[in-house]
Amino acid sequence: MTALNEIKKSLLVSIWFMFLTFPIMVIKVNTVEQTISWRWNRLAAVGIGSFCLSFVWRYMLKRKETGAKKTALGNGGELSAVQRLLQNPRFFKPALLATAVFALIYPFYFSMYQVNIMTTALIYVILGLGLNIVVGLAGLLDLGYVAFYAVGAYSYALLHIHFGLGFWACLPIGAGLAMMFGIVLGFPVLRLRGDYLAIVTLGFGEIIRLILENWNAFSYGPSGIANIPRPGLFGMHLTIHQSLIYIYFIMVAIVVFTIFVVRRLQDSRIGRAWIALREDEVACQATGIDKTKTKLSAFALGATWAGMGGVVFAAKTTFINPASFTIWESVMILCIVVLGGMGSILGVILGALILMLLPEYMRAFSEYRMLLFAAALVVMMVFRPNGIISAVRRNYEFKGTNEKETA
Repeated sequence: MTALNEIKKSLLVSIWFMFLTFPIMVIKVNTVEQTISWRWNRLAAVGIGSFCLSFVWRYMLKRKETGAKKTALGNGGELSAVQRLLQNPRFFKPALLATAVFALIYPFYFSMYQVNIMTTALIYVILGLGLNIVVGLAGLLDLGYVAFYAVGAYSYALLHIHFGLGFWACLPIGAGLAMMFGIVLGFPVLRLRGDYLAIVTLGFGEIIRLILENWNAFSYGPSGIANIPRPGLFGMHLTIHQSLIYIYFIMVAIVVFTIFVVRRLQDSRIGRAWIALREDEVACQATGIDKTKTKLSAFALGATWAGMGGVVFAAKTTFINPASFTIWESVMILCIVVLGGMGSILGVILGALILMLLPEYMRAFSEYRMLLFAAALVVMMVFRPNGIISAVRRNYEFKGTNEKETA
């Protein structure tokens, strides 16, 4: 009886869609010959397609509700199949070795175009991991993250123009300047949370972009800065292809370093303080955690990786302008964190690779690419709100001292 009710509901949805799309999909008016064509086959396709999609959607919602009931009955502590597989050493170690080998041979077996888009994806990996500190661990919704990305890129470009500094000198300087801007942003928003915090950080990002766009004497305005040098290798002259391979391996090294540092931070005292701040700010402060230092450290460390990514971006493209650092970049980085799984390192990496690589490989569907992208995000938010790989919730158990040993 339940299945029959679901079929009836899906049938009503299909009829409603056929009614709504009838003037657009069926009627075709030729104003030159003054004729009307009736395309009934399209109406049938809309009806069948909407019926199937509605039925599958309802079936998936039922499965989700069944899983939620099982969780409520006490099975919520169990790990998902993906998480159990990742924690299995027999799978994880060979997979890690295969990934390392693939990363090393990748630029020698694929075209320059493939290497270029993979390097861009790796830049967004470190941007996602940096924002994951702020949003995923500390729970601070930052919509102005692209401002720190711009600070790193313009730091390299301007320091090279005015002082002749190279890539390796500007990499830590750009990260440090972005960290300083993160602290500057953190102070005014210490008392804000939720939507108010998002609005203020969004305004901060737009302020940085407008300054770069209108202060011609400082940032060269909308025309941007060109001829930014690529990284050097002991004074050797590298071709464009060799430079791209070199930047690719630099990005692989930075990604490995970022994963190591973020993992250590996540398991450290400050990482546990971030998680406590995310779960309940009042309870976090009541336990003696300094809320001011915790928030400022999250903003500062998250901005550091954005500054490093900006320096590499400027070196890779050799040209930057304010149009490269709009709000949509912040939205894309935030989508990477949310889609991959807030607080999950592996989830953010997969999210960045999916959102950066799939649009490039779906150019054959360029007219519908953004539509498919939006539909995928909606499906993920409905059926997997915790992301592709959700972070495993850590449980800490205090074991008292043994009475015999105490005696």
